[in-house]
Amino acid sequence: MQQKRILLTSLFSALIIVGAYIRIPIPPVPITLQTLFVLLAGFLGGAKLALASTAIYLLLGMVGLPVFTSGGGLGILFGPTGGFLLGLLPAALLAGIAGNMQQKTEKPKRYLFLCIFAGLAATFMVYLVGVPFLKYTRSLSWGTALKVGMLPFLIGDFLKVAAATHLAKTFHERTTQFMA
Repeated sequence: MQQKRILLTSLFSALIIVGAYIRIPIPPVPITLQTLFVLLAGFLGGAKLALASTAIYLLLGMVGLPVFTSGGGLGILFGPTGGFLLGLLPAALLAGIAGNMQQKTEKPKRYLFLCIFAGLAATFMVYLVGVPFLKYTRSLSWGTALKVGMLPFLIGDFLKVAAATHLAKTFHERTTQFMA
């Protein structure tokens, strides 16, 4: 069981890294698929797995490996996108809570509702950490920070929540069987 958990944690860390490289470059914050894989890690693996996968991703980037969209190193976390990256940790926790709660319920509709609600809350958490960080690092007004750091991403992030929920529903049974 422990080896399977390590394997899934590594897999989701790798998916988050790949998600960083699937991007649409919109300055100062690009559109990526990192949040999709963070949500999926939480929905399928629970809070511990999602937090571990996300923390490994952030640690790899902090030590200099080029796993972030704009490279690697501690300096990236102090730049305009640093808050969005750090916001992935509480987002992983919120998505993981839905995954943990799913393990206690056998009602598929309730699980979908949990994933959607947790996914939206997790997305909001990324903005809650990222937008103020963007405002501070770029010396922007609140209006401008919201305009460049949140508004262009809302539709895409809603689509990521929907995609993560659908993928979680699709792969839930397989993941549960794998972990058994």
